[in-house]
Amino acid sequence: MLCESCGKNEANLHYTKVVNGKVEERHLCQECASMDYDFNFNNLFSMHKLFTGLIDSKAEDDNMEREYRCKNCGLKYSDFKSEGKLGCAQCYETFKEELNPLIKGLHGHNINRGKIPKRSNERVYLKREEDSLKVRLENAVKMEEFEEAAVLRDELKELRCKLNSFKG
Repeated sequence: MLCESCGKNEANLHYTKVVNGKVEERHLCQECASMDYDFNFNNLFSMHKLFTGLIDSKAEDDNMEREYRCKNCGLKYSDFKSEGKLGCAQCYETFKEELNPLIKGLHGHNINRGKIPKRSNERVYLKREEDSLKVRLENAVKMEEFEEAAVLRDELKELRCKLNSFKG
């Protein structure tokens, strides 16, 4: 595809801009894109702005303007909204009601599913597998795949027996 601006070079930059529901697509070469005033290479993406934008929209949606402080560091929720940063680990508990929907919206869940240390005991691996089977079972039921759900249910029952008898 050729550049929309010069019509000579290959378009190697493709972007879509949506403003007030109006979609505009641009296909430009590197040279024309750097001269295009609408496209600014120096305008860097800011996670802080994205996160505080989510905080503001969530608070407005739920009308949850609560003014209280973290007992450990003294951070106010309104300060968190403007800064996009928590003051300490206790803030997660203090602002739990407001943070849980935000974290779930960003990650899809509120559970840390990080790596399992290699020297962990087998029970940790079995517990992780149990959690995975539960999610798969729920999805199978939602999708009305009842044969698959029955197989998963049986696997889950078997795994729970292992977990209950595990002594390590």
